[in-house]
Amino acid sequence: MEQRFTFDGVASLYHASRPLYPDALFADVIDFAGLQAKDQVLEIGCGTGQATESFARRSFSVLALDPGAELIAVAQERLAEFPRVRFEQTTFEAWPCEPESLRLIFAAQSFHWVSPELRFARTAALLAPEGTLAVFGNVPMKPEPPLSEKFAGVYARHAPQLAGPPVEAWYLPDGPFARELRQSDHFEAPAHHCYSWSRSHTAQSYTDLLRTLSSYRLLTEDQRETLLSELADAINAHGGVFELHYETHLYLAKRSGAA
Repeated sequence: MEQRFTFDGVASLYHASRPLYPDALFADVIDFAGLQAKDQVLEIGCGTGQATESFARRSFSVLALDPGAELIAVAQERLAEFPRVRFEQTTFEAWPCEPESLRLIFAAQSFHWVSPELRFARTAALLAPEGTLAVFGNVPMKPEPPLSEKFAGVYARHAPQLAGPPVEAWYLPDGPFARELRQSDHFEAPAHHCYSWSRSHTAQSYTDLLRTLSSYRLLTEDQRETLLSELADAINAHGGVFELHYETHLYLAKRSGAA
């Protein structure tokens, strides 16, 4: 199974465990894009609608794409009160659309799954002149000591391949995405915003979150359960709760006139 398709098997847990995004982020996207109520918005990889909901509550018309049938089913139930939100089960690469028809394309924690050859060329082709690409992702920070040292020992024993920077580091300003966007001929120089926040976790809520990450989904069941059990033990020994700090990075870019 392709790694980006692993989320569908844990759709309900994904809905319950995945964090939302800072409210200020959506105001910044709307302001930069100059969105009007009539504008059509496309979302790449909606999951269970964590970011979709914030645009829906602002009365925008959103077409949300995702390859996962179960993810879409949860998102449809979650956003049933918003008739201007529609869903299609497809990848962005396979979705047919008229060129130059969209005012905004956004991707929340999903753009790294889009084929590198098409990321910028296809989004630019589908955007109207002066259209905007908005890409954002939550990046978890390392827990504070001594929990970080305890976690490091657990990973060293059971999943050393997961001990390095999280996959979400792709969204950091010094990461590959920011560099690729700056170098792309399809978009003008991007604007960048960073939002710092935190979320309190118990052993259960944190291991539930990890169960929804593709890198953990690809572990064998025994390896995953042993790893998560020892992480939970470390949290419980630490008092049963800890604060996980995040940075949410947002990149906004107008389509280049040469797109």
